[in-house]
Amino acid sequence: MDKNLSTSQATTRGNLAGDAPEPREFHVTYFDTDCGLIRRETFDSLPEAERFANRNISDEQGWAVIDAVPAEQGRLAA
Repeated sequence: MDKNLSTSQATTRGNLAGDAPEPREFHVTYFDTDCGLIRRETFDSLPEAERFANRNISDEQGWAVIDAVPAEQGRLAA
């Protein structure tokens, strides 16, 4: 393992540049170290998703991944 890398990290996947033609939502998948479960939350904006992900990697075992995905049909009307 590279000693320069932190074991707590957030990564981002998908097209986050904002040039996608369809509406986007951001799924944060993260490891909840309090209960040992992998969970997912959905956000409408990348800054909200990043703030949430950063809050959930507070210890050395925490991790989070942000995926930019097309908005689900039911959420488009909201």
